[in-house]
Amino acid sequence: MRYSIYKKYDMGRHNTIAGRMADSANARGRLFTKLTREIMIAARAGSDINSNSSLRAAVNKAKDNSVPKDTIERAIKKGAGELKGLNYEEITYEGYGPAGSAIMVEVLTDNRNRSHPEIRQIFMKNGGNIGEMGVVAWMFKKRGVFVFDLNKFSEEKVMNLALEAGADDVVTEDGYVTVYSDAADFSKVREAFVAASISFEKAGLELVPDNVVSLSEDDAKQAAILMDKLEEHDDVQNVYSNF
Repeated sequence: MRYSIYKKYDMGRHNTIAGRMADSANARGRLFTKLTREIMIAARAGSDINSNSSLRAAVNKAKDNSVPKDTIERAIKKGAGELKGLNYEEITYEGYGPAGSAIMVEVLTDNRNRSHPEIRQIFMKNGGNIGEMGVVAWMFKKRGVFVFDLNKFSEEKVMNLALEAGADDVVTEDGYVTVYSDAADFSKVREAFVAASISFEKAGLELVPDNVVSLSEDDAKQAAILMDKLEEHDDVQNVYSNF
């Protein structure tokens, strides 16, 4: 489950229209970079989207986030070795945040020796500690996650289709419906929503905690800052927590 702690501390340029536009453009650029890296990694196993399910999922995720077609095609060619490019490797870091909350950080990097100390520093400076492999991974499971806006579609419509398509859990909260599926069923569930013209706010495979923990207000604010700092790192693809 991605963290969703209140971000009420907008300051300085964030309070200007130009500042918000700049933030939005920067965030979109970082997202495109992360998505194209995912495609490159997946394409190593083959550039045929029909036979490579990981590549198909990465491409669909990029399309869902409006990544241009030529950018997607170039990323596939780079990953398959048809174009020269940097070689990335996947690394997952595990650690603890404030009050012992568990954190998983998925990284794609072309330099492990640079990424590791930088990620460790972010943990240390923001109330956390990086751990050994396996220290918190047992608390999470890879699942398909789909989020829908209740202003666009009714809860009943989303829920009925989700269950028919093979999803195993539906949660409604704060004006959104979140649908969960087994990782193996992700593509099938996604295709069912696309075929029914029910668009999602986001869809992808995520590390979802088996159980969540509650934090005090102060710990929650510190945890949110830690998560933000990790998300801002250029090599970080995804950050997950159980708070």
